[in-house]
Amino acid sequence: MPLPSYDSATLYYFSGTGNAYSVSQWVKQVGETYDVTVNLVNIADVDSAYSPHLPPNSLIGFISPTHGFNFPPIMLRWLWRFPRQRNVKAIIMNTRGGLKIGGVYLPGLSGMAQYFTALLLWTKGITVVGMRPVDLPSNWMSLHPSLSDHTVESMFEKRKTEVINFSHTIFQKGTDYRALLDIVQDVLLTPIAILYYFIGRFFFAKSFIASDECDGCGQCISQCPVEAIKEVDGRPYWTFECESCMQCMTKCPKQAIETAHGFVAGIIVLCNTLVLYGLYRLIDVRVMLPFSSTHWTTSLIMLVFESLVQLGCLFLGYDLMHFTLKLKFFERLVTHTSLTHLPFWGRYQLRKMKFWKAYRFKKARRPAGQ
Repeated sequence: MPLPSYDSATLYYFSGTGNAYSVSQWVKQVGETYDVTVNLVNIADVDSAYSPHLPPNSLIGFISPTHGFNFPPIMLRWLWRFPRQRNVKAIIMNTRGGLKIGGVYLPGLSGMAQYFTALLLWTKGITVVGMRPVDLPSNWMSLHPSLSDHTVESMFEKRKTEVINFSHTIFQKGTDYRALLDIVQDVLLTPIAILYYFIGRFFFAKSFIASDECDGCGQCISQCPVEAIKEVDGRPYWTFECESCMQCMTKCPKQAIETAHGFVAGIIVLCNTLVLYGLYRLIDVRVMLPFSSTHWTTSLIMLVFESLVQLGCLFLGYDLMHFTLKLKFFERLVTHTSLTHLPFWGRYQLRKMKFWKAYRFKKARRPAGQ
């Protein structure tokens, strides 16, 4: 006798390098063993006017990476526009940057990805029955070298088992709120998540360049899921729409896409020593604030003010750098002060690994006795 389950399921996902897509596939495979029709929807490929109206006894899922301790803006906008539903259940799954040191698997941090999403869905009449973070290998090559193939594979093996067990619980109409176990540290990250959304993500957008290795194939431009890259003066140019999903960096056949660490550091130093110093000499910003200089709100406002000034410096400096990259001396200076240019830094090549395809198409099985 078949176990009770949902009539249909739709999983809305966003994925840059393949982590969230892999999780979506694993959930889909389990759902199909319960004779549930599971549809995968890549929100980057769907028109913004798309407005699903789901039948009763449906399951929906929102699966996305964690950027700056929250879902990336493309997923947040999707959730914001999602229409109200009746008698629909939902799961929330965020992939977050995990690590492995020796034989120890270290978890990442979700921040507000789970709780803000759950709150939005609640306002739309949708009942959340599953909240699960998935600690897959961190793919932010802008911040750290890529992990070894062996480490990536072992982490996928471990997390796949966890996702499959979670999916069986959900498709048997159970509940699983594993994400709530991390609520203390996640809530403490709320200020960072807010600052990243309004300021930090724009710093990342203005840190990517194409080195002289770029052959102009245009793959990064055509395949950017948010259309954040355009060609300016014969070179890829990253706009503020960039989600820092790392797809361009991982897919570039020449590994020509770099993070300009030296340039960013130089702009910040220059901005702090000259621009901000000059502004503070001209005006006393504190006199415009309604609080004393020792109040925490004043410190926060000053932080936001300085961050916005630095962002403006970065934007102007990025445009100048983009056009000076055509000069060999400047191109080499910017490239050779980039950590991603180092030979050992590597790239996150998940889509080229044999085991990834095996995970995509290997049939999921129900646990014994079911």
